[in-house]
Amino acid sequence: MSKERFDIHQAVTDRIVAAIEAGAGSWQMPWHRGAGGRRPVNIASGNAYQGVNILALWVEAQFFGYGSNVWGTYKQWAEAGCQVRKGAKAAHVVFYKQIAVATEDTDSGEDETETRLFARASPVFNAGQVEGYAPPVPPVVGSAEILAGIEAFVAGTGAAIEHGGSVACYIPSRDLVRMPPRETFFATPTSTATEAYYSTELHELVHWTGPKSRCDRDLAGRFRSEAYAMEELVAELGAAFLSADLGITAEPRADHAQYLAHWLTVLKADKKAIFTAASAASRAVQFLHGLQAA
Repeated sequence: MSKERFDIHQAVTDRIVAAIEAGAGSWQMPWHRGAGGRRPVNIASGNAYQGVNILALWVEAQFFGYGSNVWGTYKQWAEAGCQVRKGAKAAHVVFYKQIAVATEDTDSGEDETETRLFARASPVFNAGQVEGYAPPVPPVVGSAEILAGIEAFVAGTGAAIEHGGSVACYIPSRDLVRMPPRETFFATPTSTATEAYYSTELHELVHWTGPKSRCDRDLAGRFRSEAYAMEELVAELGAAFLSADLGITAEPRADHAQYLAHWLTVLKADKKAIFTAASAASRAVQFLHGLQAA
């Protein structure tokens, strides 16, 4: 009997759906405090993981209580002089490999080749599952410096930010982000006032990347009636990715409870939906980072 093929799209989606359902009551999503504190990085390259792999590894870290954001394959850990513990259970990340596929030209009847992308799963282990790893000591950074850095990042995007009113939003007709005054943000049991303000501002900045002149993010063709809810998921993920990059934690958004049922419906019906949302969030984050260099 042939072995059933491992479906990486379904496996990652099931894991994320379970994590979202588990945190729904207190609105603690996988991208919030704890697992979402730092972006996952690879032990061999030092590069941060991208797209859905960020979310997948946050879910794994949250579920198993890993305190490190460093991951690698068995071979990569061995090359780093570390040993994965016996019986350790791997998480999976997805990468896409280009494969040449033979096709037939219907007009000429001649054989041709075209390149297609195929998803491949790669097992990885967290630093908390290995022996011999000494994590680097993080630099001590004061809150004022973190705030200054985020202020510079937001200014570097060139987005028009207007303070006023009581609701944070992106207004497409005016192409600006409206934020309530800073003094209206308060600490909660899960976030400081500073985290609440900046994670909200970053959320709206991800919405700001949506128009055609920027990331050209049109989800209506992909998700139809659920497009608005999925855009909110993209903004949630993008804000979490940015919060990790900029050194703050994303604030749990209880006001997004209205979208939770929509997200779960789409994710359960479409195993690639979370990949699409995470990819769109990563593109938005890369776009905003690119504006800093510009």
